[in-house]
Amino acid sequence: MLFKIGFLSVTIIDVFDIIIVTFVFYKVYEFIKGSVAARMMMGLIAIVLFSVIADLLNLSGVSWIFSNLKTVWVIAFVIIFQPEFRRLLLYLGQNPIIQKLVKVDTPRFIEDVVGAVSELAKKNFGALIVLVRDTGIKSIVETGLPIQARVSQPLLLSIFNPRSPLHDGAVVIQGDLILAAKCQLPLTQNPKIDPALGMRHRAALGLSEQTDAMVLVVSEETGMLSLAEHGVLTRGLTEEGLQKRLQEAYAINHKDRKKFSFAGFTN
Repeated sequence: MLFKIGFLSVTIIDVFDIIIVTFVFYKVYEFIKGSVAARMMMGLIAIVLFSVIADLLNLSGVSWIFSNLKTVWVIAFVIIFQPEFRRLLLYLGQNPIIQKLVKVDTPRFIEDVVGAVSELAKKNFGALIVLVRDTGIKSIVETGLPIQARVSQPLLLSIFNPRSPLHDGAVVIQGDLILAAKCQLPLTQNPKIDPALGMRHRAALGLSEQTDAMVLVVSEETGMLSLAEHGVLTRGLTEEGLQKRLQEAYAINHKDRKKFSFAGFTN
């Protein structure tokens, strides 16, 4: 025993327990900070605090409501934060120690996508490419025109060419097939973003806030490469840096290669 607080005895094990729990909560907060999930988490915490206050003040009616809701809170929590749980598992799977234990491979069409956006950046051709992971975007795909063509760098370059009738919409890719073109993305409603950002960047942030997709942006004005993920925009990526980010994000077991999908969008 290290010391006592009233009638409670505190041991070294208790101290380690507190440190571990604090570290876990800090990492979870850091993981979801700035996203929609963070605001939802604060709402749930407010509900829990209100429940505790209701018990302390002996508000029998309110306490009865919350006590009956407790049985479904866990299920509701899992449903509400399902995308974040998937992202967390993917984040853990990208740990270098785990990757050394499991032989991984990356989809071949990453090279086509990176090669295409690099060429587009050199020509200052604007583009918006969304890489879909676990969260589906069927509603967005349905806003476009069907293509059903195999992914290739020349095809992507031709679609994003300003003279193409399809460059103003969205290109959706699943597996190694381009499913549709001329799809639309939701714009971010975050009032804190840089007002200088254009529609492509706002669309990239908007989709990354609502799904676990990674969204590539090629600026038409500067040719700069940017990546939106989890509601955060990283600007000024190099071709090598982008290649590394995508390989790390989409490193998968060779047998599960076909389970992953990409989606690309233009504006």
